[in-house]
Amino acid sequence: MKLKKAVSCAVAAAMCMAFISGCGGSKKQEVVKIGLLAPLTGGNAALGVGMKNSGQLAVDQANKSGKYPFKFELITVDDAGDPSTAVAAMNKLIADKGISAITGHFNSGCALATAPVAHKAGVPFLVTGAIHPGITAKGYKEITRIITAADIQNKYAGKLAATEWGIKTIALINDRTDYGKTNAEQFGKAAEANGAKVISMDGITVGQQDFAALLTKIKATNPDCIYFGGVATEAGLLKRQMADLQMTSLFLSDSGIISDTFNKIAGPAAAGMIAFNIGKPLEDLAGGKKFLEDYEAAKFKEPADNIGPFTYDSVGLLIKVIGESKETKRDKLVPLIRKATYEGVLGTTSFDEKGDTKNDLITTYISEGGKWVPYNKAKVMVKDKKIVKK
Repeated sequence: MKLKKAVSCAVAAAMCMAFISGCGGSKKQEVVKIGLLAPLTGGNAALGVGMKNSGQLAVDQANKSGKYPFKFELITVDDAGDPSTAVAAMNKLIADKGISAITGHFNSGCALATAPVAHKAGVPFLVTGAIHPGITAKGYKEITRIITAADIQNKYAGKLAATEWGIKTIALINDRTDYGKTNAEQFGKAAEANGAKVISMDGITVGQQDFAALLTKIKATNPDCIYFGGVATEAGLLKRQMADLQMTSLFLSDSGIISDTFNKIAGPAAAGMIAFNIGKPLEDLAGGKKFLEDYEAAKFKEPADNIGPFTYDSVGLLIKVIGESKETKRDKLVPLIRKATYEGVLGTTSFDEKGDTKNDLITTYISEGGKWVPYNKAKVMVKDKKIVKK
């Protein structure tokens, strides 16, 4: 009897301890999911993998820190850089009720397609790398964006050219795409608002090879600068043919030409080409050095690439808002994200009434020695509307 009584007491004690443990400090943490949309296949797959890795780094660091009452999990879905695929991917994430908020997209076409979907579903969506102004134009309360919009870049470029470089006359060229036309038009308006004058606007065709007739016509007007809205291949051909015609006008363009392709096509004529890009070199970002160290320490096989810091801060901002507010419901998070202020790799991020970031990051680049170099670090500069050595 004594043995049975002892066993019974032991069992009872164990059950009691189990009950206390289940109700006490070892209680399993609630898992909160964050969705990420990135191009894991297609032409931008390398960027997409960098986005995935950077987002995962933010999650791993948050979980390891023990700062928050939740365990966070990143759910990444491929948008393939394609709008229709992106909509299906967004709907997949929305259907997972464990996902409290969504971030992502590198391509503007994808974000333009999915923003109305997120709005209709009432899901907070923080855009990572898509820059088209139309993404936030409708003022959907669910949509915020951590990267600077394209129109801010063009306003900056137009003002800089007119006020600091003394540009007075401008010839605009675009590749007749929505991207090219929008950039050229916005640059022209910004420059004119600061005292310059657009004297011509011409369109070319993507794939066109010979621009001699157009450039000869423009040369006769002797503009202080030519601005091209388009991408690398046509820009390289234009710059090379400008050199053939001995044209001395400054040649400016948008972020679409910043690639090795431009320098290879333009050859020696590439020197002195100026382009404006959203973002900053990693070493110039507030937390860039630490991000790079942490990313390398995590031993990801692929590089973070230039969109990695934006993804890292996007996921980090969502984690901070959810963790500090202890709120996981989508509708409750929407206003909290819009009101958030976040200190991260990019510096201080906060949002305006449309949901766009107030932290405008823009860098001017110049082609020097066959490479793109930040203008402030180059060995040349613009003086008297010409490229000269510093």
